[in-house]
This record gives sequence, structure tokens and C-alpha cells, in this order.
Amino acid sequence: MSILFCTTKFQFVEKLQNPSVLVEQINSLCVFTCSTSLKRKSELVEEKRLIELRTITEDNFQQCLNLNAGVQDGSFVDPVSYSLAEAWVYYQDTRPFAIYNDDVMIGFVLMYVGEQNCQIINFLIDYPFQRKGFGTEAARLCIEYLRNEYSANKISAPVKLEHAAAYKFWSRLGFCCSDTVEDGYMFMRYSFT
Repeated sequence: MSILFCTTKFQFVEKLQNPSVLVEQINSLCVFTCSTSLKRKSELVEEKRLIELRTITEDNFQQCLNLNAGVQDGSFVDPVSYSLAEAWVYYQDTRPFAIYNDDVMIGFVLMYVGEQNCQIINFLIDYPFQRKGFGTEAARLCIEYLRNEYSANKISAPVKLEHAAAYKFWSRLGFCCSDTVEDGYMFMRYSFT
């Protein structure tokens, strides 16, 4: 028996002999994303991934302060405490978010949204979650957020001149080097046009 199960929140196709097993699996999983591809029943839980941007609150800010990018040169990524202070001072033009995979905090991002000049100014994935694709998914989510919420035509990401890994990361996402350099940071640009 084949079952096709679709909703506006998620979609997948699964061939199953017993439909009640499918219902149990669905109920045991909180959410899916439309990009989830499932090949076999045994991979159902392993493939599940939901990357979200969540508001930083009194319930999660302490955990957010403990995030560590694990970079050798601490000047490559600002500490979360600095970014949260910056967000507090420039609260009208900044949007700080914790990055979650399901209910596990895996990173942090601070975005600048003022003067029609959207920027991803601090972005980090906690060290234990790096090199697993979370950063790429979270960065794409940030790009979508800035485009949908602020009608961004272009997005900038300041990258420390010596941070080769960051250049490679943002380049893979479609960001290009620019001539704009300020305080040792080169602004990489992403354009929707």
C-alpha cells in the first residue's frame, strides 16, 4: 500500500505496508521541512531537520552567551555578548536571533536592517554543530528572512580580511567580493537581481 501524506507545513512520500506505523512516526516527530527528502522508513528520523531563527528571550539568552564558534582567531567572529550589546544599543536597526535545529540551539546571528542596507553582521554556528550543513541552511534562512521581511535587493556580509574560511562559506552561498573595506572587514555582497 502506498501513502502520500502532504500538508502546507511538510510533505513526503512513503511506501508502507502498515499505515498506523506511519501515523506513529509522524506523531513522534514535531516538524518537517519541505526540503526534507526521505528514502526509507529507517531514515525517517535521521533525515528530519528544521532550522529556525528564534527570538532571544530571558529563557534562552544565557545559553546563547555560551555559544562558541571555535575559531582560532577570536577577532574573526564577535562574541555573542558583544553582538547582544550592539543589538540593544541599535535596537531599531538590528535583529538578533538564536539559530535552532529543532529544539537545540546551534548558533547565533545578528542582522542589520537599517537604511535599506541589510547585512548579516555576525553569524556563528556552535563548534559541535559545524561542518554538518547547519550553517549553510541557517544562512539561507537569513537571506530569505531579509528578502521577505525587509524587501532586500542585496545583502552584505562583512568578512575579516584574513578569514579565508568565511570567504569560502559566503561564496558558496552566492556572495561576491566587493571593493568596500572598513575596519579590516571586506563586505561580500549577495544580489537578488
